[in-house]
Amino acid sequence: MINRSEIRKRIHVRIRRKLSGTTERPRLSVHRSLNHIYAQVIDDATGETVASASTLAAKSKTGGNIAAAREVGKSIAEKAKEKGVKKVVFDRGGYLYHGRIKALADAAREAGLEF
Repeated sequence: MINRSEIRKRIHVRIRRKLSGTTERPRLSVHRSLNHIYAQVIDDATGETVASASTLAAKSKTGGNIAAAREVGKSIAEKAKEKGVKKVVFDRGGYLYHGRIKALADAAREAGLEF
């Protein structure tokens, strides 16, 4: 029997076949767990993480809600802009573009990232 996480991983692999981050336009990767949300800006050409943000790093009490996702989106955009990154490719990580993932993406756009 295939569980939900295996299905998500399959979808993520399928997405990653078509999508990769370059030095000029790195990949904004999102991971969502039950209690937290994580975001990384990754340069796949060199294999380096340019910037990262999460609800764990923010030490917020709750990370499993839309408000926390907005906070992380704003934070990742600010950190990426400090490193000179303005344009990114959004990698939703196999999750539906809905709820916390959408909130993070919208907050990152509002804070100045282009994708």
